[in-house]
Amino acid sequence: MLTKEELPFCPVATTVDLIGNKWKLLIMRELLKGTQRFNMIHKAVDGISQKVLTENLRKMEKDGIVVRKAYAEVPPRVEYSLSEVGESLRPIIDSMSEWGTAYIKENMM
Repeated sequence: MLTKEELPFCPVATTVDLIGNKWKLLIMRELLKGTQRFNMIHKAVDGISQKVLTENLRKMEKDGIVVRKAYAEVPPRVEYSLSEVGESLRPIIDSMSEWGTAYIKENMM
């Protein structure tokens, strides 16, 4: 999680810093559906490499948006879900989806 000193002064800049790349938003879109395993997320997020997915999940976990749960099984199983902070972003993602749908409808007809 970012320290108080590392956070930008502007609240919009803080939000952009935490979720402001395309991959993080698409990962969150998938996790809003519920707990997912790495391969499920990888298949659902078209075009993302395993390396980039891993980097983004680690960053999101560090920022407190994603919870990673590893199970002591053979073979090992790891699941990802949104934390309480991550869940609080649901209205933002929903608004972006609604806006995108309206834009597509208006501009593609």
